[in-house]
Amino acid sequence: MTVLPRSLAGRTLLVLLAGLTVSHLIALSIYAGERHLALTTQSGRSVADRIAAVVSAFDEAEPSARRSLVRTMWVPGFRVVLTEQSMIADEDRSWRAGLIRAAIGRAVESVPSERIRIAERDAGLAGMPWFLAESPDGPWRGGGRHMRHMREMGMPAGGPMQHMTRAWRSGRLLESSLQLSDGSWLNFAVLTARPEAVWSSRLMLSNAVMAVAVIALSVWAVRRATKPLAAFSQAAERLGMDVNAPPVAEDGPSEVSQLARAFNDMQLRLRTFVQDRTQMLAAISHDLRTPITRLRLRADFVEDEEQRQKMLADLEQMETMIATTLAFAREEADEEPRRPFDLAVLLQDLCDAASDSGHAVAYRGAAAATYTGRPVALKRVFANLVDNAVNYGGGGEVSLASAADRVTVTVEDNGP
Repeated sequence: MTVLPRSLAGRTLLVLLAGLTVSHLIALSIYAGERHLALTTQSGRSVADRIAAVVSAFDEAEPSARRSLVRTMWVPGFRVVLTEQSMIADEDRSWRAGLIRAAIGRAVESVPSERIRIAERDAGLAGMPWFLAESPDGPWRGGGRHMRHMREMGMPAGGPMQHMTRAWRSGRLLESSLQLSDGSWLNFAVLTARPEAVWSSRLMLSNAVMAVAVIALSVWAVRRATKPLAAFSQAAERLGMDVNAPPVAEDGPSEVSQLARAFNDMQLRLRTFVQDRTQMLAAISHDLRTPITRLRLRADFVEDEEQRQKMLADLEQMETMIATTLAFAREEADEEPRRPFDLAVLLQDLCDAASDSGHAVAYRGAAAATYTGRPVALKRVFANLVDNAVNYGGGGEVSLASAADRVTVTVEDNGP
């Protein structure tokens, strides 16, 4: 089962962060590839320029002077050996080697590309002993004595030879062989720095800082964008309880302000409808009083006492209904404010009043229960219910139950 945030803000934030993460990883991959290509191209150009200078010097030198020329070019990190055969047995066919081969071919125009061989490997003392030899023809003293060998060559312990040795342990060794015009092979060994990893600690730190900033701004932006939805939810709940609730603020983005304006217009139409209905009820109730008064006068001329009393009782009930309707209309027009009051005391007063009139009405429940509402309107509602229980059920019971978030009032009569 897929677990997704339930809130709109959470889902929006999840989609936003997922998109940012994917796009950032793609951008880093492209950056890593472009960076590696640029470093390889730059390294190939640098090596090609040095090799081109050496090849040019060898082409111009006499064959007898080439050996001494090799000795003069035997410098730390750059070795030259002249042989009859290429010293590269297994040529490197990787794309990186191809870039370096192409760079050397462009720099050394006198040597065709098919007579250029390239090999690259991780540097190491055991990989190519002649690289640390004293001279092109001298032995390598090897092992843990290579530093003494460098001092014998006149290199101080902290000089370039020590730097070269540290670079040797962590660098890359580029070997190349070029066939000269006389058929001999000029072999090069160049110590190059290993490209710094893309996922370095500095890059990871910068990405972490950027990720924290992006997440913080995203959370702020999403919460700010979805905050009006919570306001609409609260406004809709208020409208269900009070049609005269204050309107929603019409601010924020254009879509939100347009929605707030539509909500306020709907609330205004509902308020107008309720007011029109209330005024209509008040007008009808007021107009009915005149014919009821005439009927009461005519009932006095009825000779049958029993029928006259029944007619007067019906007219009295109609007057009570009209009075109740007019009271409701007046209270709606007055817009009774909501305020806290003791609901238990209100119900007890109604039951006591009914009991004082000789009716069997009892109260059961808490002695006190604070409730926020319209006490006059609620008293009228519960009074009507108690009257119905008395008139049609011969009495009843009013109970009050309180909970954490609600109160329940039950009116039960003794009828069938």
